[in-house]
Amino acid sequence: MTKSVYAYRNRVLSAEAIPLSEIAEEIDTPFYCISAKQLQRNYRAFATPFQSLNATIHYAVKANANLAVIRILADCGAGADITSSGELERALAGGVPPEKIVFSGVGKTRDDIAAALLAGVLQINAESVSEIRLIEQVATVLGKKAPVSLRINPNVDAKTHAKTSTGHKGVKFGINLDQLSEALGVLMACEHCSFKGLTIHVGSMMDNYEPFRLAYQRLAEVVRLLRSQGIEVERLDLGGGVSIAYDGQTLAPFSDYAAIVQEIFGDLGCALSLEPGRKLVGDAAVLVTRVVHVKHTDDKRFLIVDAGMNDLVRPAMYGARHEIISVRENLDGENSAASVVGPVCETSDSFGDNFMLPNSLQSGDLLAVMQAGAYGSAMASTYNGRALIPEILVSGAQHAVIRRRIAVAEQMGWESIPDWMVISRAA
Repeated sequence: MTKSVYAYRNRVLSAEAIPLSEIAEEIDTPFYCISAKQLQRNYRAFATPFQSLNATIHYAVKANANLAVIRILADCGAGADITSSGELERALAGGVPPEKIVFSGVGKTRDDIAAALLAGVLQINAESVSEIRLIEQVATVLGKKAPVSLRINPNVDAKTHAKTSTGHKGVKFGINLDQLSEALGVLMACEHCSFKGLTIHVGSMMDNYEPFRLAYQRLAEVVRLLRSQGIEVERLDLGGGVSIAYDGQTLAPFSDYAAIVQEIFGDLGCALSLEPGRKLVGDAAVLVTRVVHVKHTDDKRFLIVDAGMNDLVRPAMYGARHEIISVRENLDGENSAASVVGPVCETSDSFGDNFMLPNSLQSGDLLAVMQAGAYGSAMASTYNGRALIPEILVSGAQHAVIRRRIAVAEQMGWESIPDWMVISRAA
């Protein structure tokens, strides 16, 4: 088993070769710490099983859109899966070639589509007849031929959180199978669109691979049906959604997922795209936070920390549970259950209950929220008048700020009070 890049050295939790306490002393808390080595390791672990297939790995930029993260993965060979023209800008700035970018999402605007066509992306994943028609309009104006893949909804229960299940009837994503013929007819009639293939995505945080098997089998059946009708399918985009182990979870080996892909698509003759996000960045980062207060009630010990739901919203939004450990190793003392909560004025601002943490913890001590690399900083907000916290990249004994702290004073610089309000008040 590969040794974690986050490990205790001299009784202090370190990221690669750097103690997290040193970074905390330098830049203060809270902050995200990201390991370059773990990003590279994760990419290799994901990509290697698919080397025998005609497959491209497209990193789901929404998981963590930091330019340095994108650059590291692009240097490893990753393309990008994007959901907006803003993410397109980031992917290009991070070094992803446009021909390795796929554009997903249900609500692409005219400007989004134009940006994608002008950049020369690999494909646009269309999710409705309305979108196909808009792509045709934009492509006609620009004099471009739009490469289009149709995202189908396979109506499969992803067996994951309801808010991250995307492949069953009743959700906004994809084209229902009974509507595919209509959508394909509209697309094939377009002069400035080219049908490239099919796309699928059944959910996120999936720790059970059977829904993938069922969805992929349905996708393969559609390919065979279309080919029997004389319609060629060049590419298949298999989406993402494979989970990581959060807080002691036991997952089936990733090789089981790779075997499903090989079994179903190995002899189909289609180029494949895979869109991992969490699997590449999830365990590459930790959120480092400081205990502000220790509060005891009749039945609980609360550790009130300086990171909140605005910094990491997953526990509040999805009921997600991240492992939390002390930055200083507790070799001698006793542990007991603690509730770790943030400073935001919401009851839901809680990282969870019953974390076994040192009894000796007091104000000023550091905690690390583990597996915080996916949908952490990317979903952060300034709620309750709070700063956007920094991201620190570690590589061996080096570290750098790759997103600085954006304090409230700077945020207020984005806003203005209209002159007529100032005049009115003076009067």
